Amino acid sequence: MVEPFKNLLNPALVRTAGRALQRKHSDFDRRAFERRALAGLEDLEMKARAMQIADALEAALPDSFDAACDLIERSLAPPIPLDGAPVAGPGDPQGLAGWIVWPLGEFVARRGIAHPKRALQALHALTQRLTAEFAIRPLVVAHPSLVFATLLRWTRDPSPHVRRLCSEGSRPRLPWGLRLRALIDDPTPTLPILAALQDDPSATVRRSVANHLNDIAKDHPDRVVAWVREHLHGAPPERVALLKHASRTLVRQGHAGMLALWGAGDGFEGRCTLSLATRRLAVGDDLPFSVALRSMASRPQRLVIDYAVHHVKADGQTRPKVFKGWTLTLQPKASIELTRRHSLRPVTTRRYHAGRHAIEIRINGRPAAQARFSLAL
Repeated sequence: MVEPFKNLLNPALVRTAGRALQRKHSDFDRRAFERRALAGLEDLEMKARAMQIADALEAALPDSFDAACDLIERSLAPPIPLDGAPVAGPGDPQGLAGWIVWPLGEFVARRGIAHPKRALQALHALTQRLTAEFAIRPLVVAHPSLVFATLLRWTRDPSPHVRRLCSEGSRPRLPWGLRLRALIDDPTPTLPILAALQDDPSATVRRSVANHLNDIAKDHPDRVVAWVREHLHGAPPERVALLKHASRTLVRQGHAGMLALWGAGDGFEGRCTLSLATRRLAVGDDLPFSVALRSMASRPQRLVIDYAVHHVKADGQTRPKVFKGWTLTLQPKASIELTRRHSLRPVTTRRYHAGRHAIEIRINGRPAAQARFSLAL
């Protein structure tokens, strides 16, 4: 059985943190910290665990924010590899790293609103031991001018962790993170940061830039189309890959301007046939299906083929969820058959309802074929 994700924040991690902090400051009340952090911890979900540990830190660390940050920084392990697993676990004598950084960052975010420069200094250190992408967001809201100026400067930092934070921490719609409403309305403040990082030597940093641009595309599609148009011509392969990943939501939505930039702006000239292996399924099944394409064109066609599953919702209406399919060039008068198995297994982000669902093939953003199936619980 897979270990629940929430167990990454566990009693052993709390005790390791208490020992590390007490080693660097003998007056740190390790027993009081552990007692408060561990009370009912294993009954809580992951975010609630992080908040409870942060509460315990707030009660036990020095009253002076500067002294508290100094103690945290002195208790940290060496920076971890950007693409490696956290190296500090229970009993590790090097210091703190890994998942304990989440509650440490939460403490800095809470108390640092009144001391933003010192808080940013602490987050610079913390992000190199896991990430500070959640902790920096309250500071973005409270002190935008200071934070954006700091992030722009940090785009030249030698640590790829810190450079990634510049993009990831300021994403308008970061999953699990505080929504940055001002940036959802107007992403202008982060664009110089993204421009400075889109050719970063770290693939992880570049992926963050792509995800940030994709966030922007959900609210300002034409701005991202303009960005791709400006930066695609003559781009090295790494930037092309970044821009393609940044375009994914608009491509799936069939945005004509974005599809045209990737050579898939024209409608499909040909026939599309969708076949389902079965039309009666239950939650937990897979739905095998095939798509047969026959070109009627006298020239090659660049095709972006996605599929949308129209799920029945609680109100009986159907709403589509688009899934990535295939990207290919179909030669003149050629035929091809594509196959896929779509999982209907339960996931935490989707609740299934019984009824008549549908699957729809979209070619270059336009509906091309549809079939219905029945789903039982």
